[in-house]
Amino acid sequence: MRTLHVSNLPREATKASLRAMFSTFGRVRSIKVATDIFTGICRGIALVEMENREARTAIAVLDGKRFADSDNPLRVRFEHTFGSSGFKRR
Repeated sequence: MRTLHVSNLPREATKASLRAMFSTFGRVRSIKVATDIFTGICRGIALVEMENREARTAIAVLDGKRFADSDNPLRVRFEHTFGSSGFKRR
């Protein structure tokens, strides 16, 4: 199981729209969209949890693509974790 960090999302992005986009590559286990606490509008970041092989395919296809009518290309990467010895990849 791998977690993908998705950034440069437009304000209109929702869990449903992200699920529709990522489910074409495999089963999406969970999606967490960072939203503004007062307005509920997307802050441009989300975490998507998928199986490893499916996550790699999603990164290869979606990184650099545009989300709907957004001007900014998506950034799709594996989420990184911080360990006691510094910055580590999961």
